[in-house]
Amino acid sequence: MPETKSIVFTYKEVVEALIRYNSIHEGLWDLYIEFGLAAANIGPGPENEYSPAAIIPLKKIGIQRVEKITNLTVDAAVVNPLPKVEPKEE
Repeated sequence: MPETKSIVFTYKEVVEALIRYNSIHEGLWDLYIEFGLAAANIGPGPENEYSPAAIIPLKKIGIQRVEKITNLTVDAAVVNPLPKVEPKEE
């Protein structure tokens, strides 16, 4: 069997995993990503030339609570419901 090189997830799968990891049981949640911006001269390229370039690092990834449902939204009550408590018998 070939070795797995990568495992990928949809946006919603990432949100679902973070909801479960954080024990969230209610609310609508979307993916949250924060990018940075930096610049540098890169090279040398052909003929020993440099070129200005933008560098956009992924700084943070998480989830944020939202009010409206979009294609990125996950309902925590659906994917991670509170456990049902059985009534005590006397």
